[in-house]
Amino acid sequence: MTPALDERDRIKTAMDRILGGTAQASNGALTIVALAQEAGVPRNALTQRHLDLKNEFYKAVKERGATPDAEARLRATIVKLKKTITNKNEELDQLRADVPALVRTVNQLTLENQQLRQALTQPASNVVTLRNWKAPHPDE
Repeated sequence: MTPALDERDRIKTAMDRILGGTAQASNGALTIVALAQEAGVPRNALTQRHLDLKNEFYKAVKERGATPDAEARLRATIVKLKKTITNKNEELDQLRADVPALVRTVNQLTLENQQLRQALTQPASNVVTLRNWKAPHPDE
């Protein structure tokens, strides 16, 4: 497949728009993917056919001192994940601290349950059996 004759020109124009902050066909990110979208060319046009333009784009991005959007997103994700890990570690420490108290509570309740079951199997000492007792007649 032969690349379009104006492919290099479209890429250069797209580079100018992205670096100038006036992207029209992409999100304006400082990435090869955005550059390819902006130029209307497949990404492999930059990674295989026009390596010099790709390198020129990266050089311009580096000279601007700008952090590529993908890197900025990854750094933000790393910060978020580190916070999540810290929170989860704190939660895990709290759960580990709670376990001995819960074990003691379960043991205490088990003991009390055994005592109550045993008490149910024995007759109560305050119950007196009435022998030869007749219920009074309602007329009496």
